[in-house]
Amino acid sequence: MARPTTFDIDQGSRMPKIGLFLAGIWLVFLYYPIEQALRSGQDVPRFVGIPLLVLFAVVYLWHWAKSRHYTWSRQAVPHRQDLIRGYLTFLVLVLLAVACTAIIGQEAVATWVYVAVSGLWTFRFRTGIALALGIAIGYQIAGRVVPGWEVDTGGTMSILLGSFAVTGGILAARRGSALAAAREENALLAIEEERNRVARDVHDILGHTLTVIRVKAELAAALIDVAPERAKAEVIALEELSREALADVRRAVEGFREISLPGELARARSAFAAAGITATVPNTVDAVPADLRELFAWTVREGTTNVVRHSAAATCQIRIDAAGVTIVDDGRGADPAAAATGLIGLRER
Repeated sequence: MARPTTFDIDQGSRMPKIGLFLAGIWLVFLYYPIEQALRSGQDVPRFVGIPLLVLFAVVYLWHWAKSRHYTWSRQAVPHRQDLIRGYLTFLVLVLLAVACTAIIGQEAVATWVYVAVSGLWTFRFRTGIALALGIAIGYQIAGRVVPGWEVDTGGTMSILLGSFAVTGGILAARRGSALAAAREENALLAIEEERNRVARDVHDILGHTLTVIRVKAELAAALIDVAPERAKAEVIALEELSREALADVRRAVEGFREISLPGELARARSAFAAAGITATVPNTVDAVPADLRELFAWTVREGTTNVVRHSAAATCQIRIDAAGVTIVDDGRGADPAAAATGLIGLRER
């Protein structure tokens, strides 16, 4: 069964280059604080602020790489130590953003966009969204109270739109992951169902045919001295039965097993006759709906096999109508302790 499993994110540290590219391409917006640091003409913004921005970008990508597996997939659950590492990394991002903003100025607000976005894969959605709203509101307040800053609606919108875009991406990725998991589960179920089908068909085919072969072999052995010609006929019938069984098994494995109700009734007559059981078998199946004939055929096959193999009956009667199949014999009945694989197969059918 597909189910959430504990996932060690160290296993995914070798992220694909395409993923690194898609995560890093948005860091191009750090160009604006870098440009501001260069234009300031001061040493601290250039020689301290720019290296801090570069370090911020590296930590941001590293944090994304370590969190992407359990963020973008609903099937993976991180270890507790991985969550703690994510919280600490997010704290480092916050400190770096504060330092860059203090050194470079308002243009460094671009770092807060990435802080808000990374909060969405660090915390639960509600916490991440609340954090993004808090950052956007805080930036609006800072534009009004920090000397030299201006009210920047564009920066606020960048924080909100970036957060909402990443939220949508995460939700879409998780749905895609869940869909892929569901498809994999369905594929496994289909394989299991095919195994069960083959097992049912092989059991029913061989169980019936081998039972008839055994009965005919016993009959041939009993007749070989007293009636050689009849014994020879039984041996020839054995050969034909074995060929049919081989062909049936091949068709069952290939998925092309066909079974007909008239054919199974004819087989039942032959099997009962070989076993010395006086049988009453219907000659027509016109009353049976077409969609039930295959199921009824399997029922006749399994019932005949059980009567011949287990009942020690002298007489048997098969009755078929639109409502079902009834097989009655005067034997000793079923053994409750015996395995009922064939009956289980009928229920599954």
